[in-house]
Amino acid sequence: MVHVFLIHTLRATKAEEGLCRVLYSCFFGTENSPNDPQPHGAERDRLLRKEQILAVARQVESMCQLQQQACGRPAVDLQPQSSDDPVRLHESPCGAFRLTAGDPFQEPRTVVWLGVLSLGFALVLNAHENLLLAEGTLRLLARLLLEHLRLLVPTANLLLRADCIEGILARFLPHGQLLFLNDQFVQGLEKEFSAAWTR
Repeated sequence: MVHVFLIHTLRATKAEEGLCRVLYSCFFGTENSPNDPQPHGAERDRLLRKEQILAVARQVESMCQLQQQACGRPAVDLQPQSSDDPVRLHESPCGAFRLTAGDPFQEPRTVVWLGVLSLGFALVLNAHENLLLAEGTLRLLARLLLEHLRLLVPTANLLLRADCIEGILARFLPHGQLLFLNDQFVQGLEKEFSAAWTR
């Protein structure tokens, strides 16, 4: 099961003083702690989730930078890409890492991430999930989001397109469940989404 899907910025090393920003996040389910004596209010839950996703985004950003340095690649290029240039997702840095219990989630989690130019995509999963399936799903989601939302174009405003993101997640990651999808089924879901979105 996927607990969180998030999109955040990646910055080049020493290029910006600010930290990465979370642009979009979607939680599937809630975390309940039997050891927590305090009742969870809506505001407290919101702040906790915000801290959790920011911690994940920072770790993904660090992992992406470390991987690029280890491979001898230049730092992440934050310049907007021309809409005519195809994005090569198979060349994009990706990876996975474990989060121990309590850092920042109550249970151990695994994070699968993908860096595409100035954007980071991540799935926070149960510790025992199928990582190959999760990586394939993340690459599929990233491709669909980049195609439909034109995220790498300077005028793209992700905050105004949350309904489109939710539509993609509802079809390709329903309720946080990883799906075994073949190419034909993916094409059918893409046609269904495109028809619904153009109405």
